[in-house]
Amino acid sequence: MIIATRLLTMCDGGATRDIPIHIHAPEQSDVDWICRFEINWPAGKAKRWGAGVDAVQALLSALQMIGAELYASDQHKSGTLVWLSADRGYGFPVPQSIRDLLVGDDSKFL
Repeated sequence: MIIATRLLTMCDGGATRDIPIHIHAPEQSDVDWICRFEINWPAGKAKRWGAGVDAVQALLSALQMIGAELYASDQHKSGTLVWLSADRGYGFPVPQSIRDLLVGDDSKFL
């Protein structure tokens, strides 16, 4: 079950394309919990999940993985990926090891 969606935009050469991100409700797996998410990139849908010892940790892990994938993407590096307005960031946390990649509001508030 999808519990949250965020819509990013990719602006490239005058064309605009939506990049939806869907976050599913955490679910218990064999031992731990997982939280599935999808990023609908132009090249195809990336389906992944974060894991944790409980639902909260799995959700946080998924959110950080989304942030890491966005900031490591070619679309971010080329400056074509936008949420709300250019250079504000994407509103997702990232692991401590890549916080230096954050831009805009993300660098101030996350």
